[in-house]
Amino acid sequence: TYTNVIPSYTSPIMPLYRRSLCQLGRECSRRSLIQSRFVVARKPLLPFRLCQHRHISCSGTKLNSQSPDEILSAFANLDHSRVKRAGFPEAVFGQGKTPSQIHLILDSMANNVNEMIDAASESDDIVNSASTAIIATRIDKSVYDEVLEIGPLKNGIMQYHETAKILSVRANALNDANGNERTDLQFSTTQKSVVVACAGTTDLPVAEEAALTLSLSGIQVTRVYDCGVAGLHRILTALPKLRDPSVGCVLVCAGMDGALPSVVGGLVDVPVVAIPTSVGYGVSLGGISALLTMLNSCSPGVGVVNVDNGFGGAVWAMKCIR
Repeated sequence: TYTNVIPSYTSPIMPLYRRSLCQLGRECSRRSLIQSRFVVARKPLLPFRLCQHRHISCSGTKLNSQSPDEILSAFANLDHSRVKRAGFPEAVFGQGKTPSQIHLILDSMANNVNEMIDAASESDDIVNSASTAIIATRIDKSVYDEVLEIGPLKNGIMQYHETAKILSVRANALNDANGNERTDLQFSTTQKSVVVACAGTTDLPVAEEAALTLSLSGIQVTRVYDCGVAGLHRILTALPKLRDPSVGCVLVCAGMDGALPSVVGGLVDVPVVAIPTSVGYGVSLGGISALLTMLNSCSPGVGVVNVDNGFGGAVWAMKCIR
């Protein structure tokens, strides 16, 4: 008989149960997933019911029988040691992930940071500020609300930054028993700061993704917004900030013609990271025209990342100032 079942994860030799969606790292409340695919089954499925935790499971099957780590391993293999190799921890690209997947991944990351801080505290080591950054990018407000409905994290506290669409987590080990910031921890510091500039207000989501990634990593950030080339006097007015001796790198976000990074590159003596944005009319082609302009910059010392990649630009800037 032809019977609707949830696709994948079910071996042909296993009984065809309607397995718990949460155990597959999928969103329990989205009943429509059950009807999304069709396969041929040799026998009808056992009946399913909606449990008190909103998990669809087969009758008689033990709910939530898997540990969080077992559930997580079904869809993610986290790279907790990346910060030691590359200088910045793994971040979560939230687009395309379900709320339950995001919740589990962030909690695992927070647990890793807690263990790292506890080990550093016991040995009086200096904690790398960037290693405490727990960031999920491209998180829409509606997705954050669903993550919040799942419940608080066990190992950290979530905070949503709506303009940047970033969901950050502060690991529990960074606070004392009273919830205040610990004063006994020693963090690595950098003497250089970063300026984040953007041409127009519509570039703010990308600029804020970059600025927050830096600040959450312990880097001092100066923001210079709405200073595009259509009003060239605005970037000239910001020159004292751009040329401050403490500045080690400048990030410039721009859409439309993408000319601002070239202008800034001719005014400062530090690396300039150009971030094209998908802002513009018609033949701006979703940021490709700005990307091509920046790649063809006649100002030396300007590097370019992908369209709308504020996070990538921030990590590049962080490596520049080190």
